[in-house]
Amino acid sequence: MGRERRYPSDLTDAQWALVEPFVPAVGTGGRPAIHPRRAIVDAILYVVRTSCSWRQLPTDFPPWQTVYWYFTRWEEDKVTDRMLEALRAQVRVQQGRSAEPTAGIIDSQSVKGADTVGRDTRGYDAGKKINGRKRFIVTDTLGLLIVVVVMAASVQDRDGAKATLLSAYLVSPIRFVLADGGFAGKLVAWAATILRTTLHIVRKPKDQQGFVLIPRRWPVERTFAWLTAHRRLARDYERDPAISEAMIRWAAINTMTRRLARGKAAVRTPRGTIEYDT
Repeated sequence: MGRERRYPSDLTDAQWALVEPFVPAVGTGGRPAIHPRRAIVDAILYVVRTSCSWRQLPTDFPPWQTVYWYFTRWEEDKVTDRMLEALRAQVRVQQGRSAEPTAGIIDSQSVKGADTVGRDTRGYDAGKKINGRKRFIVTDTLGLLIVVVVMAASVQDRDGAKATLLSAYLVSPIRFVLADGGFAGKLVAWAATILRTTLHIVRKPKDQQGFVLIPRRWPVERTFAWLTAHRRLARDYERDPAISEAMIRWAAINTMTRRLARGKAAVRTPRGTIEYDT
């Protein structure tokens, strides 16, 4: 018998129907699993949404040790990668796009690191004056996450972008990527030569004052807002950058299932925005 749905982070029946086919039943030596997979997923999403520690999971969830064991096992099996790819394709088709994107957007976000983030994986972003980590993401032009790479905040955008663009190259057909001025320079030539990918720099208007949405690049900024609405991502708490990446994928999965279950886009496209994928 499943647990009662009582938290806002719990999946609805419609959301669980989308996720269930991609969540494997982990073998336990031939014995049936004690805890339903849905309860495990709900517990993971509770941590991502509320930012509580694993040990502080409410007692109506499975034991935190069990939840964390499934979390790490599924990451080893790349469950979130497959789930992210399948859900992204479904959202794109729902929005009248082809399942696979042909264009993407890259950006980075520096976030403060908690005390649990060790010195060997954290750094200081002098531009943002943040001590912690930097998240590099590539999205499609709808703002749907494709890849995420987490590094020390001291890593320059042009350096971190190489690993991120390579990851996107390996998992998607994207060969045209929009970026801001922080990614300009030798990286453009590197992407063209090594990855056969066009890195198109979209610069701010010279007369810009204050915050203005940059045409063609605003979806990735919105994606960061979607992600950091999950309180676990408001700063970086994870000892291992790979766990940070997993948390970001779970947040993106949660956002996509909500969009699919709702059956329509979350927001309208701002006026004057040009979409660049098919």
